[in-house]
Amino acid sequence: MIKRYPTKQIFVGNVAIGGDAPISVQSMTYSRTADVNATVEQINRLHFAGCDIVRVAVPDEEDARALKSIKEQISLPLVADIHFNYKLALIAAEVVDCIRFNPGNIGEKSRIREIVKACQERSIPIRIGVNAGSLEKEFEQRYGQSAEGMVASAEYNIKFLEDLGFSDIKVSLKASDVQRTVEAYRMLRPKNNYPFHLGVTEAGTIFHATIKSAIGLGTLLLEGIGDTMRVSITGELEEEIKVGRAILKDSGVAKEGPNIISCPTCGRIEADLVSAVAVIEERTKHIKKPLDLSVMGCVVNAIGEAKHADVAIAYGKGSGLVMVKGEVVARLSEDLLVDRFVEEVEKMAREED
Repeated sequence: MIKRYPTKQIFVGNVAIGGDAPISVQSMTYSRTADVNATVEQINRLHFAGCDIVRVAVPDEEDARALKSIKEQISLPLVADIHFNYKLALIAAEVVDCIRFNPGNIGEKSRIREIVKACQERSIPIRIGVNAGSLEKEFEQRYGQSAEGMVASAEYNIKFLEDLGFSDIKVSLKASDVQRTVEAYRMLRPKNNYPFHLGVTEAGTIFHATIKSAIGLGTLLLEGIGDTMRVSITGELEEEIKVGRAILKDSGVAKEGPNIISCPTCGRIEADLVSAVAVIEERTKHIKKPLDLSVMGCVVNAIGEAKHADVAIAYGKGSGLVMVKGEVVARLSEDLLVDRFVEEVEKMAREED
């Protein structure tokens, strides 16, 4: 059982972050925010993909003014992403559920003071988003773009907000490589109890981003670090949610949906295992109940592995077994196995625990 670090609970809209709340998965639109229709369409896509919180870029006043209309048309909590122009945060704070700013490019502390005041007036949280590539000059000059510099920036800005009487804070410490990212989060975690937003920034295309995020976020989650997260992918929005949910499930942090166990391809396989697993993944993807499903392709692994699964196929030559909780419920020809397997999975998914 993974023991999470105890953290203060805050709310972004109706989504709890920290404390004993489930770890939420976030994403970000790529349309110009001022294009209300396109932005709402992307947010709705994310909603149906299973996203919990959405962030939008606010680079100019037209984008900031569009937030009200966007907020009226969506159900997901909305976060405004602010860089450089603090006045945009003041406009955004009137309607959004959270402000994210990067202290390295906001500038004078008087500007941050104004952002804090606006958030206090509406009781909305602030995400302090520290990026290794854009640290404040004093920290970069002293530490370079290192984990130590990221942590120093975060600590300074946390104290600045606390001194203003503001504590509805979450923190992110992102670098474009896994090692610095993990090191920074580990370093800061024992020093405060604010919830952490996890992510490896600028992680690349889906292949590279999946690997970097699985290593980085998975490592932190297994150590009990992290309260919300985003997988940053250069690609389609839904993939960020899909990968994020998979990291939560496969790290053991979230118990939701099927865990499919299948043989690696080898010369012993006696069935079209690749096709069978693809069909099973598609036909069970709607199931939310946590189930261990085993699809084994030869006699070497089949019976032993299948015994420990909730539902299993043990393929032989031209035929095979369907097993439920280690008991054989059917011996069928290969072409009938998948249908019977899915039937048993559906039945188990409907059962009360």
